[in-house]
Amino acid sequence: MSEPIRAADVLARRLYDAGCRTAFGMPGGEVLSLIDALRRNGIDFVLVRHENAGGFMAEGNWHVTGAPGILVATLGPGALNAVNTVANALQERVPLVVLTGCVDAAEAERYSHQIIDHQAVFRPVTKATLQLNAEAAEVVADRAVSIACEPQAGPVHVDVPMGVAEMPVSPRSVRRSIAAPAAPPVGPGLDRARDWLARAERPLLVAGVDALNEAAGPAVTAFAEAHAVPVVTTYRAKGLIPEDHPLSLGGAGLSPLADSHLLPLVRSADLIFLAGYDPIEMRPGWRDVWDPTTQNVLDIVPVPRLSYMHGATLTVQSGVSQTLAALSKGVPPRGTWTDGAFTATRTDLARAFSLDEEWGPGAVVDCCRAALPEDGIATVDSGAHRILLSQMWTCPAPRTLLQSAGLCTMGCAVPLALGAQMAAPERKVIAFTGDAGFLMVAGELATAAELDLRTVIVVFVDASLALIEKKQRERQLPNLGVDFAVHDYAAIGRAFGGHGATVSTRAGLRSALDAAFGADRFTVIAAMIERGAYDGRI
Repeated sequence: MSEPIRAADVLARRLYDAGCRTAFGMPGGEVLSLIDALRRNGIDFVLVRHENAGGFMAEGNWHVTGAPGILVATLGPGALNAVNTVANALQERVPLVVLTGCVDAAEAERYSHQIIDHQAVFRPVTKATLQLNAEAAEVVADRAVSIACEPQAGPVHVDVPMGVAEMPVSPRSVRRSIAAPAAPPVGPGLDRARDWLARAERPLLVAGVDALNEAAGPAVTAFAEAHAVPVVTTYRAKGLIPEDHPLSLGGAGLSPLADSHLLPLVRSADLIFLAGYDPIEMRPGWRDVWDPTTQNVLDIVPVPRLSYMHGATLTVQSGVSQTLAALSKGVPPRGTWTDGAFTATRTDLARAFSLDEEWGPGAVVDCCRAALPEDGIATVDSGAHRILLSQMWTCPAPRTLLQSAGLCTMGCAVPLALGAQMAAPERKVIAFTGDAGFLMVAGELATAAELDLRTVIVVFVDASLALIEKKQRERQLPNLGVDFAVHDYAAIGRAFGGHGATVSTRAGLRSALDAAFGADRFTVIAAMIERGAYDGRI
């Protein structure tokens, strides 16, 4: 008979088997056995300064390793601190396993200090919420991993009672859930779509987060090249087709300036392929932007779309790669967009987000893009700078620009970068954040210092919630609640044991970047820009 182990060890072993090697969080007494089990079974525990940041670090780690992220939080306030990052994982389709500690059921009947119903809290923002059970520990552990990873990926919560975590169990083999590979579509629907492709003169492909999570980039690129189909991606899927490719139109989602060029092209297309495209990333201007009664629209989805933001002429529930390959079979290449509309749109977009600004947020983006190697990783926080950067930043490959594109939450860029840097210490990693977003997570500089990370953090400093202040002015409302003081962000970096620099010119930024990418620890670069610098730019 096998030697008994703890129920917490069963959970940890399943996570290890899924490829997990790092967990992030902040412990309390209720999770001590759990983090001990993680360590004993080959999963390092990283202490963070806030559970919300821990979830983003876990996501950054997942983008590099492909293994589900792990976030650990103790009961009550610890668990509640994690709600934002868990909701973000749900909307960003991130496989995140959220482990919370709790008191045993009998204890909860007579003890109320810090006790809340964790499962009730997490149920609306997860794919599933489970509780570890000693008699079925293997099943609960496998279910958590399987549900988190199956399409569409997302967070799963596991509540771990203290007594259950320590309870000895005999290891048992259970039949693990194995996701069935996506089968290519067959039947009259496929024949109909092939006919559309064979006759299309103005085809367009829009790719999104599900294509990213399926690693469908090669298939998208091959299909686009074979049939001369221009490609638009969401911000999340940037780099799915290399953005210097002549058929790439870059990312879309939040920029009204970009939309003014892209949407007329979309409306004029006679065939639109939606390749793993999830409208959760798009602003209202994209609602009903095509008409499936007058335009042929093929929607390739892993799960049914229930947002009602767009319609489709035909929906195929299958993998993006398999579907595009099946569509291509037997369809000869032909010339498309012979009226020059696609070429003109690509040129107009480049002009709209020009790189020749002497100084300002665009110049910051341009200098940093030139300094970061092609295999480097960038992350960006929510705000006006994210919209501008997501349009200007060219991605040679997927997962080289990480951001919160569905929930659009602030305070994500720095922890995303730290998590990615931990997983890829040999790669250059740069985080872009506004000054307000930086202040939300400044404590994680301590995490960066203790882990000896060399991440570069660029702070856009304009002492304002720039995007909200811009909207406030556009609605002719009084300035209220959007301005704050200018702080010495470079000094904050130095105070936490890193390097710091303040810049206000291209030359100064280039010098600071050269030093930062050669430094022995992290660097905070404060880029001083004028208020209102985004007017007319996004």
